[in-house]
Amino acid sequence: MSYTTTFQYSALTLAVLSTFSISQQAQAETTEKIVTAPVVVTATRVEQNSFDLPVAIDVVESKDIQNGQLQMTLSESLIRVPGITAQNRTQSAQDPQISSRGFGSRSSFGVRGVRVYVDGIPLTMPDGQGQPGVVDLSAIKSIEVMRGPFSALYGNSSGGVIQMLTKDAPKTPEVGATVMFGSYDTKRQIIDAAGTAENIEYLLNVSNFETNGYRDHSASDKKQATAKFKINISEDTKLTALVNWFEQKAQDPGGLKRIASTNEPSAFSDPKGVSKQSLDANTRVSRSHTQAGFNLEHAFNENNTIHLVSYVGTRENLQYLGLASSPPVNANGRASQISRDFWGSDLRWDNKGSIFARPYNISFGLTYGKMNDDRLDINADNGVKRPTSNARYLNRDEENISTNFDQYLQGKLSVLDNLDIHAGVRHSKVKLEVNDKFITGLGNNGNNSGSVEYQKTTPVIGTVWKLTPTLNLYANYGKGFETPTFIEAAYNSTLTGATPNLSLKPSESRNFELGAKTFLSSNSQANLNIFHITTDNELVVSASDSGRSVYSNANKTKRTGAEISVDSQLSNNISTYISYSLLNAKFDSAFTSANGIIKSGDRIAGTYKNQIYGEIAWQYQPLGFSTALEGRHNSKVYVNDTNTDAAPSYTIFNIRAGFEQNLANWRLTEYLRVENITDKDYIGSVRVNDSNLRFFEPAAGRNYLLGLSAQYKF
Repeated sequence: MSYTTTFQYSALTLAVLSTFSISQQAQAETTEKIVTAPVVVTATRVEQNSFDLPVAIDVVESKDIQNGQLQMTLSESLIRVPGITAQNRTQSAQDPQISSRGFGSRSSFGVRGVRVYVDGIPLTMPDGQGQPGVVDLSAIKSIEVMRGPFSALYGNSSGGVIQMLTKDAPKTPEVGATVMFGSYDTKRQIIDAAGTAENIEYLLNVSNFETNGYRDHSASDKKQATAKFKINISEDTKLTALVNWFEQKAQDPGGLKRIASTNEPSAFSDPKGVSKQSLDANTRVSRSHTQAGFNLEHAFNENNTIHLVSYVGTRENLQYLGLASSPPVNANGRASQISRDFWGSDLRWDNKGSIFARPYNISFGLTYGKMNDDRLDINADNGVKRPTSNARYLNRDEENISTNFDQYLQGKLSVLDNLDIHAGVRHSKVKLEVNDKFITGLGNNGNNSGSVEYQKTTPVIGTVWKLTPTLNLYANYGKGFETPTFIEAAYNSTLTGATPNLSLKPSESRNFELGAKTFLSSNSQANLNIFHITTDNELVVSASDSGRSVYSNANKTKRTGAEISVDSQLSNNISTYISYSLLNAKFDSAFTSANGIIKSGDRIAGTYKNQIYGEIAWQYQPLGFSTALEGRHNSKVYVNDTNTDAAPSYTIFNIRAGFEQNLANWRLTEYLRVENITDKDYIGSVRVNDSNLRFFEPAAGRNYLLGLSAQYKF
């Protein structure tokens, strides 16, 4: 083991041990901060203390979202949450890779296997595709992250639930501005305003981002806007409107191979490099997204409330992909274009009261959603689309429609003063429909229209035993259901002329979890859980080439693991946080894919066995100074299901520091963040089962971010 590696492991171990050693020392101090469990809404849809819930749920607070962060991707904030893998791809052409207990690890585009929401409004489409990049994180006050069986009560593709909650408007109007500068000519500007005018609370936020990127051919820019209005119609009736918009352009450097060859740089010797195929095709993406959501809440009395959530939006996505030129078309790229309209609604009734003198609450809801994609795929040369009028250049012209109609029931009964039972059930119906508009062309290109419908009822039950005021034990069990998305059902082959693959089956899982939540002292809280998940018909990547990913069903898979976190607020304004995730995600039966024979016991590609995050922070209030050291370790990760290649493990450290001044009505902040302070070379994310062996996406070396912010309160 090298000196650098020994130093990294020793430093990370020291950070972990300090969580406990400092906690013991703090027992003798008299100026401790009190730790309390956060109140959450995602687990039961009504506000409840997370400590008293039989679920694994964590809250990322605003300070961890925005202090010393660029606030551009969820991977910045979610790396601290146990059970969550959030990989920064060091480029903006693709969404960050986010998975929960291994669900979603297969995703090449967008987020799948995990449902994403903002203020109760879905950012996940009816087929399971999630688009978290819609939301500007500078407008977010907290992120709730739920794992385990109760996620299934949010419907299809619920390996976990991520809910972002926007900031509340202050009573007194405020305006603010932030500028950021960083490595690779990175710049970001944010302007915001918030306040209350009579019965209307408002929040407005606009931002601009641009960078040349760490890797060659990875420049990007993104403009975003958020508007939130909460109208207090009466004491019992409130209407909240949320509008999100963004426009983005980004170059796509693609993945790299392990071994360099002609026109193919190696991810390990030339991490900034780009394949000649990507450069020739000028791979890139341009996208825009606009959506509006409304939440009407009316309380009939103290025990009965109704919620109506409605949303509508559009999305445009044009992506240029590289491919090997071959007859008869001889194009070196493809242009894949999607024009999307979507809308949906959720109607929910909440009731609480008592039965046989025991308190209960119950929620019943109906959900409907629809997505309509006009999809066009045409050959391109050097990043320029060939004419759509010539059928020989056209690969696909079709309409993709997905709908869902779900009903759910969820409730809690306190059967004893120290024993609660939570239970729920959801029935989901998802339909995928393809209307083929490209009937004639090269070869025998027939009508590939078709449809498929999936239905499933997923029950879940859990109990929490409040053993003492500072120790809760819980257990839960549930079933899960995940249908193929249109991205996964798009192709039955990586070859030109491939047709939709509507023969894919939905995966079905059985999920069991045991956990404990405890206050180690008045200033430290710890959470621990173990889980066991078995899945039939797991959706896996069979092959991926030239922007086409083909999916198939594995027979059986098994996930077992454990998650632990310890959060301590200590004397002298010192705080520590540590989280650890153990995940054994393996195929539980052999099957044959396009990559070869997958043996029972092979690990599911893209899943990390061990992940550790540690942080120690300190504040010196007389100077308004704060600083923190962060450490992160990820074990090696297999890049294909045959487990013949893997990205090596890595350990990195980041540091952040800043000052804050309050001068009359002004609040000024200055901060500096340095990522990867040891300048370690490592692979930040992987492209699972890539047929060209371009599995690896290198992460950035040492880099910095400098931020300046000013807010004025009227």
